[in-house]
Amino acid sequence: MSTDLIAEARRQTEICNACRYCEGFCSVFPALTRQKAFADGDISHLANLCHNCRGCYYSCQYTEPHEFALNFPAALAEVRQDSWERLAWPQPLARRFHDSGVALGVVAAATFALVFALLQMMKPTSGEGFYAYFSHNAMVALFAPAFLLPLAAVAISLRRYWAETGGTRLRWRNVVGGFRAAANMKNLNGGQGQGCNFEDEDRYTDTRRWLHQAVMYGFLLCFASTSSGTILHYLFDMQAPYSFFSLPKLLGVPGGILLTIGTVGLAWFKTKADPKLGAQRVWGGEMGFIVLLGATGFTGLALYAATGTALVPVMLAVHLGFVLAFFLLLPYSKMVHGFYRLSALMIEDQKQGISK
Repeated sequence: MSTDLIAEARRQTEICNACRYCEGFCSVFPALTRQKAFADGDISHLANLCHNCRGCYYSCQYTEPHEFALNFPAALAEVRQDSWERLAWPQPLARRFHDSGVALGVVAAATFALVFALLQMMKPTSGEGFYAYFSHNAMVALFAPAFLLPLAAVAISLRRYWAETGGTRLRWRNVVGGFRAAANMKNLNGGQGQGCNFEDEDRYTDTRRWLHQAVMYGFLLCFASTSSGTILHYLFDMQAPYSFFSLPKLLGVPGGILLTIGTVGLAWFKTKADPKLGAQRVWGGEMGFIVLLGATGFTGLALYAATGTALVPVMLAVHLGFVLAFFLLLPYSKMVHGFYRLSALMIEDQKQGISK
């Protein structure tokens, strides 16, 4: 754990705890008022509760040029970033992506797309739709490990985080409380219902919250689409390709649209936001994550639109390249923040129950 980052975040946390002007803001502030002294794990917990809405910064009377020079969003962002990199497994890959995410993501996707294009030279003798270019068994052999192994790496990382921040045995109500907080993203409106200050300084807006919800629900719809296709294939012997009014398409098309709109909006907001209020070193990594996630949704839609044309082989290779790159890099990209934030919300639900 970076001693300097923790020390600076602790200094600012103690000042905020003494002031308490922002007590009604997001869940970070009620959490820090429960105690007077903060262990390293407490600081990590507060950092992963923070949604970087930045409302506290624009409301604070102790920012520069005051001698306290508070920049609480940036202090927590640095600790949060450090926790993702430090607790990742294997660790070196995380820092590499966060330093050069756009380049690494694009190169990985392009390399995998080229591999898939070359594999089409060995396409099966039979099959419909996409399976005319890759057999179902080949798809499973490639993507099952690419999905399961990164999830195992994330699980190891979360176990370390859980131990560090003092999480105890989960109860059902903690799980429900964490998922509820994640689903409605209350903390992205500052906790007071007036909105977020991320992209427009002291002006409030809920747009960032809506874009995050578009990304989250778009991704979940795409995942549900793939899952429903798997169920139809194995349980009901209904094999792809599926019609537009089938469950995989009714879930996947809206999911791809939401994912594309959400990521484009977040990328645009990223260019408007003040970089001094976040972890500046990892701007490229954050943008790389957005590019990978958005390209996964967009190329999926483009592939569906190209159905029945000569573009299918090219679009299929490109889409699969982005999907494979996204999943393999998942434990080391900002995608992992969703797992950490959900864990932090569950731990916070635990701590709230203990304090009552």
